[in-house]
Amino acid sequence: MKTTETYTKSGAGTRVEKAKARGTAQKEPFMKPEPQKEHEWLQKLVGEWTFEGEVTMEPGKGPEKFTGTETVRPLGDYWILIDCQSKMASGSETMAIVIGFDPQKKRFVGAYIASMMPQLWIYDGSLNADEKVLTLNTEGPDMTAEGKMTQFKDVMEIKSDNERELTSQMLGDDGDWHEVVTIHYRREK
Repeated sequence: MKTTETYTKSGAGTRVEKAKARGTAQKEPFMKPEPQKEHEWLQKLVGEWTFEGEVTMEPGKGPEKFTGTETVRPLGDYWILIDCQSKMASGSETMAIVIGFDPQKKRFVGAYIASMMPQLWIYDGSLNADEKVLTLNTEGPDMTAEGKMTQFKDVMEIKSDNERELTSQMLGDDGDWHEVVTIHYRREK
C-alpha cells in the first residue's frame, strides 16, 4: 500500500496530518450512549413467564388454545431477546424475538421469527402516552389468502409488574383490524 505524507507550506507537516495521509489516524474512542427511558421500559419484560393464549388460524373457525413459556433476557442495555416455546393441539412451536429502541429513528425496532414459517417479521413501533402499551407494526402473510401479504400490529400491554398481555391484529380487506392472537402472560421469576 502506498503511503503519502502531507506537508504544510513550510514542509513540516504535523504528525496527525502525516498519519491521516497514511490512513492511520487515531479515531475518537467509541462513546457508549446512555440508555434512554425506552430502553429501560424494555427491561421491565426481562424474566421467566408462562402464558395462555388463543389464535384464530382460519376465518370462520373458532380459536385454538395454546400454552407456553417465555424467557426474556437483556442483551446489554439496549435490547431484549425473547425465546418462546408454545404447545398447541397441532404441535409445539419455537419463536424468537429481538426488540430494541433506535434513538436516531425515535422508534422501537425488532424482528420476529418462528419455527412454523419462513417469514421474517420486521418490527417498527412506539409506546403510548402513559407508557403501558407498546405497539409494533409489521407485515406478514395474510391468513385469508395464500401468497398475499398484509399489515399486522402486535400490541404489548403491561398490566402489572407480573402480568402482561399481547394481542396481534391483522388488517383485513374490509379496512378493519381483526384480532388473530391474544396471549396472557404471568411472571414466574
